[in-house]
Amino acid sequence: MFTGIVEHQAEIVDIKKTKNNLDITLSCELTSELKIDQSVSHNGICLTVVSINNKSYTVTAIEETTNKTTIGSWMVGDIINLERAMKIGDRLDGHMIQGHVDQVGKCIYAEEKNGSWEFIIEYKKSNNITVEKGSIAVNGISLTVIDSKTTQFKVAIIPYTYHNTSFKTLKKDDAVNLEFDILGKYLTKMALNYK
Repeated sequence: MFTGIVEHQAEIVDIKKTKNNLDITLSCELTSELKIDQSVSHNGICLTVVSINNKSYTVTAIEETTNKTTIGSWMVGDIINLERAMKIGDRLDGHMIQGHVDQVGKCIYAEEKNGSWEFIIEYKKSNNITVEKGSIAVNGISLTVIDSKTTQFKVAIIPYTYHNTSFKTLKKDDAVNLEFDILGKYLTKMALNYK
């Protein structure tokens, strides 16, 4: 379980394909604090650390993950948002995120707004929903929806978030990992089952 508050960023230093899996090696200052078998959110994707070597570590993504997230388009040199799993007893600064991407969306608008930034994200129609002032995770970042529509939503980014996450490199037409609010998903499923 994660909160969507990005802890650090890592750079991809190697990607190897092994059968239908991707072994992704990343480098960051946080590596010394990681351990093998630990779950870490990578742009909102929960991946397990499988090996550690000095300042780099490796995670493996299976075919299911590459089919349902942006991970298949990652390249050496890309910068990835990281968050370790939350600890029991810590403050929940963002919202509850599982690290299970619901679908891939696309940035259709990215604009600086005199000290902040606005982004509009579009996604395919599905049972996933957003609500005004509700929570959404974009590339693992906990955000508040400010303009909810059937297949798109807008978020406003403060300078700290912009400069300390992958939002600083996000541009129009880029793909993003989306995890919709867990409570909204349960309520939607309940409503559909009672029709």
